[in-house]
Amino acid sequence: MSTTGDLPEPPKPGANRFAWPADHPRNFREVLPVGGYAGMFMVPPMPVPLRISYWIWVAGGLLGLLAGVVGLFGGLVLFVVSPGPGILLLLLVLIALALAAAQVTLAMKMKEGREWARYALTVAAGVSLLLAAVSTGLAGGGSWPSFVICLAATVLMWLPAAQAWFDAGKSRT
Repeated sequence: MSTTGDLPEPPKPGANRFAWPADHPRNFREVLPVGGYAGMFMVPPMPVPLRISYWIWVAGGLLGLLAGVVGLFGGLVLFVVSPGPGILLLLLVLIALALAAAQVTLAMKMKEGREWARYALTVAAGVSLLLAAVSTGLAGGGSWPSFVICLAATVLMWLPAAQAWFDAGKSRT
């Protein structure tokens, strides 16, 4: 920190620019999108790569929610036939539904310029890689297409134009 205590020192040449975002949520209300989920289809002016990334994350989350609802029905049918595996499947589907809802919420917060949401979505891409690797080992097929889509969205939101947009947002707040 600088001697004034309120402004950070500029990075030294060749120094790592990585820093945790200071705009993290302090309560649950700050996690929810401003204006609610009705604003999902209203996108503010932002760089094209970031706009594409936003739509990839939202579409993926909405498809995950749809798949989760279908999975709930499948889990209920399996529960009737075989309660043990049915409970396990229902638990996994509920976790998947929560993650899909979180993905949509985080994408909306990223659209608002919240850098912490961009970090959280990057972690989500890492979880997608882990799930793809595990499911390949267990089921043979894996969820590699899902990971590749998450990877593309992640790369787009870390391109220089997107970084400049987030940096400019810091000066606006």
